[in-house]
Amino acid sequence: MADTPQNKEDLVSDFSKSMSYGDYLHLDQILTSQHRLSDHHDEMLFIIIHQASELWMKLILHELRAARASIQQNNLEPAFKMLARVSGIQKQLIQSWDVLSTLTPAEYMQFRHKLGNSSGFQSYQNRQIEFMLGLKNPRVLAVYEHQPELLKLMSEAMSEPSIYDAAIGALAARGLTIDPECLQRDWSQPYVENESVTEAWLTVYRDVDQYWDLYELAEKLVDIDSRQQQWRFNHMGTVERVIGFKRGTGGSSGVDYLKHVVSQRYFPELWSLRTVL
Repeated sequence: MADTPQNKEDLVSDFSKSMSYGDYLHLDQILTSQHRLSDHHDEMLFIIIHQASELWMKLILHELRAARASIQQNNLEPAFKMLARVSGIQKQLIQSWDVLSTLTPAEYMQFRHKLGNSSGFQSYQNRQIEFMLGLKNPRVLAVYEHQPELLKLMSEAMSEPSIYDAAIGALAARGLTIDPECLQRDWSQPYVENESVTEAWLTVYRDVDQYWDLYELAEKLVDIDSRQQQWRFNHMGTVERVIGFKRGTGGSSGVDYLKHVVSQRYFPELWSLRTVL
C-alpha cells in the first residue's frame, strides 16, 4: 500500500538521481511487451491474460523451489507459508479464466489464425510446475528441441525430485517406513503410487497430534492439487466456450485433451487414504 504524505512538500518529484516506482518494476519493458499481430481490439485481452499468467507461474515456481528445499532440510514450517502462497496464486489463475471467457467465438476467430502453431500447451513454466508437482512425461520435451538452452533447462527440471518426493523423504526422516525404491529412484520418471507411502500417510492422519507438521504439510499439498484441478477444469470450460471442439493451435485435440488431464492427481496416496480412513 502506498504511503500518504502529510503535506505536499513530502512528495518526492525529482528522480534524476534516484530510482522511481517505474524504474524498480521495469515498467517500460513490461508495458511495451504487448504486440498484437492483428488490428482486433480483443487480442490485447488475449495477450495480457497469458502474460500475466506466466508472471504468476514464475512466482509459483519460486515458492515451490524454496518450499522443496525447506522440506528437504527437514524444516517444514517455512514451507507451509510458501505452499499457502502457491494456493493463493492458483486462485488468481483460476479467476483469470472468467476474464478470458468474455472473449466470444466470433471475436477470437478474428485473430486466432495469427497465432500460428503457438499454444499454451508449449508453456515451459507450466511444464516446470507439473514437473515440480510430480507429473513427468519425457515426450513433452520434444516441443523445446528447437531451443537447446531451454531444452537443457527442461531436462534438468524433469530430473529433479518433485515436492512430493521431498515430502515422502520427510516421512522417512521421521522414522516412518518407506520403501527404498521411493527414496532412491530415477526422478525423471513418473511417480507410481506405493503402499508404504499410503501406510505412512495413514499413520500421520491417525495420529495428528504426534505428526502435526507432516499432517499440515499433507493438507497444504492437497490444497495445491485441488486448485490445480480447478484450474484445469476452468481452462477446459473456457476453451469449449470459445472454440468448441476445434483442435488446439499447437496441434492438441483441444477440449478432448483437457478433459483427459482434468482428473489427474499429483499426490495419489493423499487422495486414496481418504477412502481408507
